[in-house]
Amino acid sequence: MQIEFREFDPFDLWIWLEFNTVPSPREKEYVEELFNSWFFLGKLGGFDAENLQVQEVGVDLSYMEYVDHSADINLVAFMHNQGDFEYLGTWGRCWFDLGTSDAIALDVLINSLKRLTLEYVEIKRLLIGGQNEDWPVEGSQQPNLYDSEQNGRVN
Repeated sequence: MQIEFREFDPFDLWIWLEFNTVPSPREKEYVEELFNSWFFLGKLGGFDAENLQVQEVGVDLSYMEYVDHSADINLVAFMHNQGDFEYLGTWGRCWFDLGTSDAIALDVLINSLKRLTLEYVEIKRLLIGGQNEDWPVEGSQQPNLYDSEQNGRVN
């Protein structure tokens, strides 16, 4: 899978997937489940690079002392919105507002997509940001956003 970064705006970000063939319904389900899971982790603040205590310890985690930073007033790292996943031929795309989540979120997504393409769905290319000349975006943002207040999709 080829990975390309283009113009990057974390508050108005399109992520594009180019598949080797038109994806089957099952392949679409795998892709959408991965992106929905990734967004849900981001919505809960899972991509907070300021709190990577386990990673910092290294290999030996036996008897590690985990310090609860919940009372800290650090900038929270939440994703804000996700659009619906869309398909056109061999392309798939989804819009995101990554909010204040840290760049580690993109590493987690890339690592997950790399494994997905090896095991389940052949993805030719991953484009992060920018526009796609094969499939123009009419507006600057995806209209069907996830609304955390109503716990569902809104128009």
